[in-house]
Order: sequence, then structure tokens, then C-alpha cells
Amino acid sequence: MSLKVIFLGTAGSIPTPKRSLPAIAVVRKGELILFDCGEGVQRQMLKAGLGFNKKMKVFISHMHGDHVLGLPGLMQTMSLLHRSRKLELFGPSDLRDFVEITGEVLHSPPTFPLEITEVGDDGLVCEEKEYSVFSAPAEHLTPSFSYSLVEKQRYGKFHPDKAEALGIPEGVLWSRLQQGSTVKLQNGRVISPETVVGPLRLGRKIVYTGDTKHSVTLVELAKNADLLIHECTFDNEFEERANEDGHSTPKQAAITAAKANVKRLILTHISARYKTPELLLSQARKTFANVDVAEDFMEIQLPLPRVKQRVPEA
Repeated sequence: MSLKVIFLGTAGSIPTPKRSLPAIAVVRKGELILFDCGEGVQRQMLKAGLGFNKKMKVFISHMHGDHVLGLPGLMQTMSLLHRSRKLELFGPSDLRDFVEITGEVLHSPPTFPLEITEVGDDGLVCEEKEYSVFSAPAEHLTPSFSYSLVEKQRYGKFHPDKAEALGIPEGVLWSRLQQGSTVKLQNGRVISPETVVGPLRLGRKIVYTGDTKHSVTLVELAKNADLLIHECTFDNEFEERANEDGHSTPKQAAITAAKANVKRLILTHISARYKTPELLLSQARKTFANVDVAEDFMEIQLPLPRVKQRVPEA
């Protein structure tokens, strides 16, 4: 089952000719899950071919403009296209007031049901049948959250060749076996799912930091993630400023990735001062090998291969 991550916006604070403002899309079974919503996000969604009428959730990390000002425009575009499906929003306590006030000022009430959930301190933000989203406080200048999307255990791999060898007709019986049910053939033979289905597989895990400096809390949230999407506003020479402003450097992001034992690290929220990614990339790779700098419209398919990493000293 496909799990695709699309980087719609990878800039930090100010857009550039090559980078739009923060927005990360996760596409899963036809559902669109958006982390942050920078200005112009609907144009980025159009270019990425995502559409505006899918089942959709938006998770806002914090209420700084570059992470949330795209939301009114996105909602207005959806209304102009006569969206009717519910839109679910999750974020800090000020998110509800922001959505309601901008809607009143712009005279553009949504044409679709809107559900807004305030993110709290209990960790669990929302729970679906096949996945959960958790939050953890981020270390930034305003109330902020990092998010973790964690799939629940999935059924093992189905082996059609084994099913055919046992005389199980393709169709409903195959489907039941894939879903973990025992089936009975016309000849009376009973087939248990483990006969043709592999062991349960761990669900995939994606972590998005939003804006934050290094913290133990983030390391815990990112434990064993398949993909860590970590902000990287400044290079290592600006570590003091990064700490003061609640941001991170390549080294700090790489230390988090290594300590959390993640498979792959992607750096995003790139300052406009960096015209090319080479400096940030080289600094991060001194600590964590499997790292890249995000570019707008970069796509990643999960699962990812595991690359052995060394864990640096604190």
C-alpha cells in the first residue's frame, strides 16, 4: 500500500523563486494529510496534482504566518470548487480564532463541514482505524508542536502461489485470508491465514518537527521513524542564533536523527540565504549519512531501506 510524501513548500519564513513556504503532504489510500499550510499552498497542490476534494486533515505546527497563512486561501479555493467533504484541522489553541476571524473578514464561509481540534499535551491528536497522529511540544518562540504519523500493524504479505497450490479460488476467499480470517473450502478443508500470509508488519512512521530547536522530547517522538522531516533554518556557524530563535542547524537535526534511530532524515525550512543545499548537506552528513535537503515537489515513497548509522556522543 502506497504511502507518499510530497514536499509542497520547503522555505523558511520567506519564499524564494525556488522554494514556497512550509507545507508537507502525505498521501495515504486516497487521503491527504497536510502538515503546515504556507501561503500559496493551493497552487503547489495543483502543480503536484493533488486535488481539493479528498478526505483531508491539516495539522498546523504553530501560528507563525509562514506556517498558517495559506489556510484561508486554501479553504476559499475549496469553497469556490464546491467542496462538500468535511475538512479536519488540528493545531494550537489560537487556530480556531484565526479560522473564524479570517472567514468573517473575507466574507467567505466554507461550503463544507469544518472540524477544528485543539492540540493538547496528552500526545494523541487523532486516531483512525489504520493510523494515529501524536504530538509533542516543540522548542520554539510561540506554542508549537511536532507531529508523528504512525500506522498500526499491517497484515503480512499475501502469497498467491501458496494459495493456488492449496486450491483456494481467487476472489473472496483470498481477501478474507489477507484480512486475517480462516476460510473453509468447498471440499471441507479449513485454511488458516498464516498458511498463505506472512507475519504482521510494523506500520510506517513519519515525523514532522515544525519549527524547533533540539530537544530530548523530539528524540523520543522520532524513535525508529522511517522518515524524519526536520527543520534546518541555519548552518552550524549560526548555532547560537538558532538556539535563540528556536530553530535548528544541520548538526542538531542529524544528532536527533541518529539518536532516534530513524531510517532517513530530510532537512526543510531552509533560509533564503542558502542558494544551494551543499553546505547544509555536508554538515549534516558528518553525523548522519542518510540525509537529503528537501526541494519543492520532491516525492518520497515509503517504506525505505534501513541504512546503518553511527550514534554520536552527546
